[in-house]
Amino acid sequence: MPINHTSSTAELAWQESALCAQTGPDFFFPDPGSSTREAKRLCAACDGREACLEYALTHDERFGVWGGLSEKERYALRRQGR
Repeated sequence: MPINHTSSTAELAWQESALCAQTGPDFFFPDPGSSTREAKRLCAACDGREACLEYALTHDERFGVWGGLSEKERYALRRQGR
């Protein structure tokens, strides 16, 4: 996942060992209408998944797969009051 330089180093420590760091961004930011299945599969096996999802929700990430959830799934989670 892309690093936001305004975030603290500790807040982003999960990114160094995240499985997504070992793949290309196209995997987690697919073209509209493309499958997110493979990205979600990697997320499910990643130790940083929860921190990644929390980061995405806190920073209102609107694109891509973060923490195993797509844009629509994160939006639904926010609407439910998280």
